[in-house]
Amino acid sequence: MKKNLIWVLLLTVGSIILFACNKEDSTQDAHVQFRLTDAPGAFDAVYVDIQSIEVKAGENSQTITLVRPGIYNLLDFTNGLDTLMADISLAPGRLNQIRLILGSDNSVVVGGISYPLATPSAEQSGLKLNVQYDLLAGVSYTYTIDFDAGRSIVLLGNGSYLLKPVIRVRTNAVNGAIRGDVNPDSAAVYVMAISGTDTFGTIPTYRGQFLIGGLASGSYQVVVQGRDNLGNLTINAVGVTNGSVTDLGSIEF
Repeated sequence: MKKNLIWVLLLTVGSIILFACNKEDSTQDAHVQFRLTDAPGAFDAVYVDIQSIEVKAGENSQTITLVRPGIYNLLDFTNGLDTLMADISLAPGRLNQIRLILGSDNSVVVGGISYPLATPSAEQSGLKLNVQYDLLAGVSYTYTIDFDAGRSIVLLGNGSYLLKPVIRVRTNAVNGAIRGDVNPDSAAVYVMAISGTDTFGTIPTYRGQFLIGGLASGSYQVVVQGRDNLGNLTINAVGVTNGSVTDLGSIEF
């Protein structure tokens, strides 16, 4: 009787842990990094006060806290250099717009002399950068904000300077993902994607669905570990491409 009670408790705890893992696994987001770089300009320094980034997906907007909000010298990030501004997870869907929120402490250094950069009020409230890019669950993206210092600084007739930002955004999907549905949903306890010595795994949801994200482009062996005495099921040569999700569909066990 005591032994039976222990087994019941173990099964109950195991079910709770498995359900918790499945629930987390079923809500995978896209991983997004925002990085800042610059096309060089004929100045000693260009200091831009960047406070936050706002992203708009559909009708919803979300303000992102920067790794280091404050003043950036754009000329520190030329010739292929960049800096990480934010590293977050976003819900899958279409990303319509990025808005760069500037502060008021902007300046340019010319010939060793610092000049304040006046900024039009409309641009202080946020520089709108249209992107129109679909984010997929389990895929990682890098948005590089290229702030062209040389074309963004305008010398006025009175000798003062105006900041009229010229910015373009480059989007790069840096990996891909594999998804599928194990049928029956009670058959699998674990799913792995294997490439060489690298193994990535996940626990299917209670519906048998799984998604393995963060996979570099290449060929993978997908192994479904079965419950009880079902053994393993192996699918060879599963191709993964950056920026896409390879769908294995229904996997019959």
